[in-house]
Amino acid sequence: MKAFVIVATKGRARETYVLLDYLARQTLMPSHIIVVGSEPSDIQGLDNHPLTADGQVSLLLARASATTQRNAGLDALLPHVDALAPNDWLVAFFDDDFRPAPNWLETAATAMQDWKELAGLTGHVLADGIKTERGIPEQDVPHYLGGIRQPEPHWSNSTETRVLEGLYGCNMAFRGIVARNTRFDENLPLYGWQEDYDFANRARRHGVVALVPACKGVHMGASSGRTSGVRFGYSQISNPIYLARKGTMSWRTAVTLMAKNMLSNLLKTLTGVRIKDFPGRLRGNLRACLHLLSGKLDPLRVLEI
Repeated sequence: MKAFVIVATKGRARETYVLLDYLARQTLMPSHIIVVGSEPSDIQGLDNHPLTADGQVSLLLARASATTQRNAGLDALLPHVDALAPNDWLVAFFDDDFRPAPNWLETAATAMQDWKELAGLTGHVLADGIKTERGIPEQDVPHYLGGIRQPEPHWSNSTETRVLEGLYGCNMAFRGIVARNTRFDENLPLYGWQEDYDFANRARRHGVVALVPACKGVHMGASSGRTSGVRFGYSQISNPIYLARKGTMSWRTAVTLMAKNMLSNLLKTLTGVRIKDFPGRLRGNLRACLHLLSGKLDPLRVLEI
């Protein structure tokens, strides 16, 4: 099975360069890698990477949005897979600050070959810097991957493969049949919060999506390139409601997700936690609630904030 990789990046050309180093060391080498930035600075210097010089990397630009950039990558991938059968290849999506273990792609390919109903998968995140103030330092990544440091608590910390409803967008892979027939919803703009859940849920038309813990990696959680706290807080309300109305997220999951995030933002604002812009997120939550009451709630309104 051939493996392809798509990376959507914004404001992290240096991090993306290092990710290409990790992809160059995969035991199953990617047949091609597509990096999609939103402006020239996003891909600056990547043309000097050895993989790019060898023709193994395509560098593209698209409108700034995780969904739009990933769709541009999928469209650009099609000429590379025209001659392949849908079950003979997979595409992996990695965040630019994700660091996959050397056998990530090989393990994903093996899982899909052994489990014919597997349409998509996500792996075990050994450490997730998105929960910390400064993220996981680059120098600490090899310690997690090499087992020197024990995995941090995380919902993906499991020894058992299990079926899911959605996948974690920092590291996920899908069969070719999914990549040919599914696109990310561009009504979820900017950071595209929950776009991974939506895409994976629609991929379930082609089989199951699952956690495959043998696919290991570290999500550094770099702070550069992220959207503002207010915008993110708005999306924390607007996006789940949009997906519930659309039918790719249950209302129970949506309400639980919104309540959990609003409560967390409120408590961390009151206690002065400074890991993230929790006051901004709370203001975004409240603005979205007002829009919900007035009938104006729409994920695209985050562009007006």
